[in-house]
Amino acid sequence: RALVEQQAAAADLPLWSIPLPWPCSNEQYESLMAQTCAKAIAEGIEGIAFGDLFLEDVRAYRIKQLAVTDLEPIFPVWGIPTHSLAREMVASGLKTILTCVDSRKLDASFAGRQFDANLLNDLPAGIDPCGENGEFHSFVYAGPMFSREIPVIVGETLTRDQFVFADVIPAGAKSAIEAILV
Repeated sequence: RALVEQQAAAADLPLWSIPLPWPCSNEQYESLMAQTCAKAIAEGIEGIAFGDLFLEDVRAYRIKQLAVTDLEPIFPVWGIPTHSLAREMVASGLKTILTCVDSRKLDASFAGRQFDANLLNDLPAGIDPCGENGEFHSFVYAGPMFSREIPVIVGETLTRDQFVFADVIPAGAKSAIEAILV
């Protein structure tokens, strides 16, 4: 959570946290999102931007969910070819670390790696360079949208089911547990 708060501060954006119960049914999720949309409208927000690139079913779901609100769904990167977008992100100064890898799709050694030109060159054929098919997830710690770089290090890596997770922790912390407790 502390790193997400730092991201919001570096981007000069408010952070709205929506605690979800575990397990969380789709009905619970949609109810909590509806409450948050109502709060957004009450605060004068007119739209919500999504980073979806090409998954039609996800886009349709988001449009459907916002159709009952006065919020406009915005898809600023929709349809941009992911091969060119990934290279453009790297060239723009975006710095990100792969935090989760689906080992059924991508070798576990990619967890904890920098998202850079070398990583893009190393991706096997069939892997989306933006991870749009769930191949990987990442944490952004620097880029043109941030006023400052967030100092982080890669901590431990662990495997749960087919997913390989690399801890990204504040620089100076010895472990993810220490980062949470401090």
